[in-house]
Amino acid sequence: MPIAILESRAVVRVAGADAVHFLDNLLTARTPAPGGARYAALLTPQGKIVADMIVAATEAGFRLDVPRRALADLVKRLTLYRLRAKVEIGELPGVGVAVAWGGAEPVVDAFAYDDPRLPGEPAPLGRRFLLPAAEAVSHGALPEAAWQAHRLALGVPEGGADFLYGDAFPHEADIDQLGGIDFDKGCYVGQEIVSRMQHRGTARSRIVPFAVSGAQPGEGSAITAGAKEIGRVGSGAEGRVLGLVRLDRLADALAAGLAVEAAGATLRPAPLGWARFPIPGTESAA
Repeated sequence: MPIAILESRAVVRVAGADAVHFLDNLLTARTPAPGGARYAALLTPQGKIVADMIVAATEAGFRLDVPRRALADLVKRLTLYRLRAKVEIGELPGVGVAVAWGGAEPVVDAFAYDDPRLPGEPAPLGRRFLLPAAEAVSHGALPEAAWQAHRLALGVPEGGADFLYGDAFPHEADIDQLGGIDFDKGCYVGQEIVSRMQHRGTARSRIVPFAVSGAQPGEGSAITAGAKEIGRVGSGAEGRVLGLVRLDRLADALAAGLAVEAAGATLRPAPLGWARFPIPGTESAA
């Protein structure tokens, strides 16, 4: 059964009498009820992503399942926002994140939650669980690369690889498509920018999947059409990459019959079943 330890993830604990109010005032989505999990992000006041995360609720507070590369900045920002709030914030260095997918069940008695980014039964992105890091190693049947390939097959972006923290807006990272923004909740940091992009439809750039013909382009490679750069390659595996591209420039290039390329490989836009925006060059653009 496919189960992997996600060494690229870290866990932050946020607990205390004001934890719900504290996180609701900061994050793009409401906090879940105990036992549940939601996708969310912390933004700068200018609407750029500081960190995206899965917020899981326990009876003893919240666990933020976050990319390790965003850990230090997230903890720093949350601590700055704490002020007089009755909350405790800190990494749980002894806790590991694992994921079971494809119908597999966690093999240990641990706090578990469905990955909320894609709905379904079972959850397409699997069921995640937290357990002591020292114990986690003995339960990981597959390398993390197997999980990353599964994520890529579903077209779900990974923060820090497919979009850069401090640089991308939530719409560009498809966070609005993956349930990570609650457009009906109260104010949060960066809300005005996010709401403006939503209502004006001004998300010109998006992360979309591409099928690769040729050698797999490396992360960060420029995506070009003719002599123009139209985007950047993110993560990739098994003949597929995700790319953050200007949709209008991609559409113009395809209409002109130009090849879309990255590092010498040819890229062909691939469908994305959960996307609610048209991807040029696929059936969703019709």
